[in-house]
Amino acid sequence: MRLCVALCPARGGFGPDTRQFSGSCPARWLMLLALRLLFLVPAGEPVGRSESNFPKAMDNVTVRQGENAVLRCSIDSGVTRVAWLNRSSILYAGKDKWSLDPRVVIVTNSKTEYSIQIVGVDVYDEGPYTCSVQTHNHPRTSRVYIIVQVPPKIVNISSSVSVNEGSNVTLMCLAIGRPEPTVTWRHLSPPVRDFVEDEYFEITGITKEQAGDYECSAYNEVSSADVRKVEVTVNYPPYIPDTRNVGAAVGQKGILQCEAAAVPSPEFEWYKEDRRLLNGLNGIQIKKTGDRSMLTFFNVSEEDYGNYTCVAVNKLGTSNTSVLLFEVSEPTSSTQIQGPGAVLDGNNRASGGMTASLWLLVILFVHFLFKF
Repeated sequence: MRLCVALCPARGGFGPDTRQFSGSCPARWLMLLALRLLFLVPAGEPVGRSESNFPKAMDNVTVRQGENAVLRCSIDSGVTRVAWLNRSSILYAGKDKWSLDPRVVIVTNSKTEYSIQIVGVDVYDEGPYTCSVQTHNHPRTSRVYIIVQVPPKIVNISSSVSVNEGSNVTLMCLAIGRPEPTVTWRHLSPPVRDFVEDEYFEITGITKEQAGDYECSAYNEVSSADVRKVEVTVNYPPYIPDTRNVGAAVGQKGILQCEAAAVPSPEFEWYKEDRRLLNGLNGIQIKKTGDRSMLTFFNVSEEDYGNYTCVAVNKLGTSNTSVLLFEVSEPTSSTQIQGPGAVLDGNNRASGGMTASLWLLVILFVHFLFKF
């Protein structure tokens, strides 16, 4: 009776066709105990210890997550009872289903084969499965192992980050899968940098050249890689490359340009000597386009010539450079030739061709050559 109490769960047992039992425990659970003791518990002689070679379960089954797994067991005419077990749980006994899992179905129940199928295999289905039979002489078992393969999947990755130049940065990329996936990092900004094989990618003293997108790839032999990206923004103070001095004639248009590389994008200020120039005053215009500032003189005067200072500013620092606006002579139509048949007029624009008088001189000169 103690054995019966141990076998009876508080919520009731279950039997063939997955129906709940009702009533007293002993009649049903003693039958189950007798069934297990008779031939289901893998305590019988392993295959090969006697003259019979049955049952014969298939080799280990490797299946991808979500696919179906079929477990086949070869038997012979000497088998009187058959069953499939998962560890110590009965899945099927003959044609009767003991498992409550709707994914487990019987496929073949003949004199030569006893097979079941697990639909939509998941990782918790991995493990040993036992085909157990009762022959005229002894209970026998054969075991097969289900191996579940899982495609790689990145489950945790660093968010995009903004840091100051010189800081240390650690990027994280965690992935799951079976077999365990390999995780690699690479820098996508041109030129693409070599792979770094690790879940954690450390950058010590990051520079502005190391900014950009970093790609994490997780891959195993099951399927193609799972790929994610992390953007790393590196903040640095403005840097102004060499600027070009500009010449302009009095009364003409002159434009001074100043370009700075910086993150965040810089703001610009223009000075002449110690005086800051303001947009719209004294006939000038100050315009910013991206990381470039332009100081435009629409009507250059003598007072406009001289050195100008461009200052680029962001939260990390400042940088400045000098630009010279110098005077040039106004071009004339009779002295500056741009190409065959083209000269510059007083407004630096090319005229359509030679004047009529010039053509007349050419014709007379040719006529004089042929005459002599």
